Parts: sequence; structure tokens; C-alpha cells
Amino acid sequence: MAALVATGGANVPEPSSPGWASPGLVGGGGWPFTGVPLSPEQAEGAAYLPDSSVVRLADGRVRLIPTGGDTPVTVDAADPRVARAVRSDTAWLSKGTVPTGGKGQTYRDMAARALLDLRLLTRPNGASLASWYTKWRYCWPRDSAFTVAAFTVTGHPSEARRVLRFLARTQSDGGMWAARYNTDGTAVADGRAPQLDSLGWVLWAAWFYRAETGSSDDLPDLWPMVRRAADHLARSLDAEGLPPASSDYWERDPLREQDPRRPTLGVVGPVLAGLRSAADLARARGDAAKAAEWQRAAQRVSAAVARQFAPYDYPRSPVPGGLMDTSVTFLAPPFAPADPGVAGAVQDAARKQALPNGGVLPGERWSGTPDVAWTPETALFGLNAAAAGRTDEAVGRLGWLAAHRTSLGVLPEKVGPAGRPAGPAPLGWTASLVLLSLSALERPLPIP
Repeated sequence: MAALVATGGANVPEPSSPGWASPGLVGGGGWPFTGVPLSPEQAEGAAYLPDSSVVRLADGRVRLIPTGGDTPVTVDAADPRVARAVRSDTAWLSKGTVPTGGKGQTYRDMAARALLDLRLLTRPNGASLASWYTKWRYCWPRDSAFTVAAFTVTGHPSEARRVLRFLARTQSDGGMWAARYNTDGTAVADGRAPQLDSLGWVLWAAWFYRAETGSSDDLPDLWPMVRRAADHLARSLDAEGLPPASSDYWERDPLREQDPRRPTLGVVGPVLAGLRSAADLARARGDAAKAAEWQRAAQRVSAAVARQFAPYDYPRSPVPGGLMDTSVTFLAPPFAPADPGVAGAVQDAARKQALPNGGVLPGERWSGTPDVAWTPETALFGLNAAAAGRTDEAVGRLGWLAAHRTSLGVLPEKVGPAGRPAGPAPLGWTASLVLLSLSALERPLPIP
């Protein structure tokens, strides 16, 4: 997300040939930062020139997209367009920061690549794509929220604002977003119902942007989006204080859940973070009435979590013997204050979802391919470890992700049982989570 289904559907069949995937995108140094996949054949022996999206091929020639174009060209290494493109990419990186997690150069290359890939996946109008591949070449509000946070924490606020404004333009008058969008901002008409967790994630991203930048200049422009989304969430709560059942980052029909009547933790966690974030944004705007209203709504959700999920140790669905999944991290730092019970549940989920290849499945007794690890879920556990101060665990997760990148150093969606990257690369959600994790190792991230 992207996580599993958010980026393309948990039920998408595995390809019979690796030719469908690319180990990375070729770009150039200038606007509009178009990215085009490099074929696996061309990638043999190829590598990015440092701090750029320009690729040196095995024969020494260079492949790039000229400034202002959208078609890659292969040129001699001495072509002036090569140096110009590299300078432009490097200058963009230097405008912000490339987080290293305090580990020197160990993770710098992964972080720089993740940042450059996020830029290639973000269109000029702010549509942030999950990846380049057909089933992933869409904008999920959930994934886009994490792109906002990643651009923000690395000192690229203009890119973060662009994505937020895209989300503001595509929001319905009722406060909802479609499950996903085309690059032009039109909703994808594929029968997927709106996913309620996206409201919470976008509210969190807007709050994160303001908390990190300390600027209220953009709040008036974004306020209508915040108000519509938070009002929708507050009105949606039932007598128990829970939002309605909805698809979440698994993009699975709620009727297939262990408790089809109630929302999963994948919905409840983001809704709680979003309402807390909205209340804080209202306070920053000086709207005491809305701040109080949304804070009360957040308290109702928090109390419902304590009644419905805590007695069963925070499973995906609030039932005896409920199965664990990665969404338990949504109730923990950096999305919520630390809680000992939640912290124990996070460790329990990580253990139950662990795979022999070192990654994790999306959830306990995962119904998809049983031996393929998902990088967003692995990164979410790593982000929680970094934000909660479990440094060794966070470094271990980041080390695994770094070791399982593509031949070009790009973060893929999945990793197969033999440790080889699988699925499309880059995956925007994983790139964002890695950048947030490295940043969290350097300094505390804000928590709503």
C-alpha cells in the first residue's frame, strides 16, 4: 500500500514469468520526473549513478529520460544530458535530508533510492502511484498519506503539499474517497467499495505535515478536506463507539472477516489516529468546538478498542481466538501513544506472522501465498520498533529490507521463499515506511 492489497489486490495471481516485473525505474533530472521501468534484460549488470535515477547499463552507456520528456533514451556516458540529470537529482536530494538511522552510510543508499523512487511515482498533479505496473498504477489515498509523511519528514514539503492537494481535490462532498484513483484524479470504477481507513490515514498525514513543518500557512486550504473527513468519521460511529465494517488495507470484503458485523483493527486504528489528528488540527486553527467534538469522538473509539479488542489481545477482528495481523501496529507509536498491552500484542503478531526467509506475512494464517513475505508489513513492524525505541529490532528489519532489494537497489512489494524480490518495484508504501523508520531512529516522530 499498497500493503498487499492496497497496492494491487491480495488475490492477484503470481505471474508465471518474471518478465512482468522491473527491478526499478529509469528517470531523469528534470520536471516532470517521469519514471519508466527498466526491463530485466537491460538491468543485467546495470546500476544507478549515485544519487540519481539515471542508469548506467552493463555496456557503459547510460539510460535516462531527458528533461521534459517521457521516453527514455540510451546515450554515451559523456553526453551532457547525463551530468545535467545527475546534478538535478542530487540537488533535489540535497534540498532535504536523506535519513540514515544514525548508521552512517549503511542505509543511505536505500534511503536515497526510496526518496527518488517516490518522486518518480508522484505525478505533477500530486497523484502518488502505488507502483508503475498495470494493477498498481493507481493512487490509493492510504498509500498517498504515507508518501506525504515521507516527503515531509525528509524536508520536501512542496511535494508533500502537492499530494495533499490532490487528495483534497478528489475527496467527495461527504468526506469519503474512492478506493483508488487514476492519475488524472478520476475514481477507478472497478466495483471496489470506499475504504474507511483512508479517511483516518489522510487526516493523520495532514496533521503530520503540520506537526513536522510547524507551518499553518496551508491549513486554510486543507481545512475543508479535514473537516469533511473528520465529520464523516465522527458521524459514522455506532452506539459502541466503532465505525462501520469496511474494507481496509487488505481490501477484503468485510463479510469474509471473522466478525463481519464489526470493523477490523485495520479500520479502527487509522480512524482513531485520524480523529486525534483532526482534533489537534482544529485546535491549531482555533476552532475549539470542532476540536472538542472530534476529541470526544476519538475518546469513544479509544474506549471501544479497550472494550472490544483489548480483552482478546488486539486481534484483527474482536472475537475470541481472533487472528493477529500487522494492523495492531496502527495502535502503537508513531500512530498512537505507547501502551504496554498493545506493545505485547505487536510482538505476538510479529512472531505469528514470521516467515523463514526473515520477512512477515500480512496476517496470521494468511490465505494468500504462504511463503512469500510482504515488505510493507515487514516495514510497519520496523517502523513501530524504531518509534518505540527498540533500536536493535528496527535495525534488523531495515537490514532485511536492504538485503532484499532488487538488483538496482529498489524496494519491491514482496520477497519469495528463496529470498528473491517478487512483485512490482518500487513499491511506494514500502519506500515511505523505510524513510519514516530511518527518521525515527534519528529523532522521535510526532505522535497524535
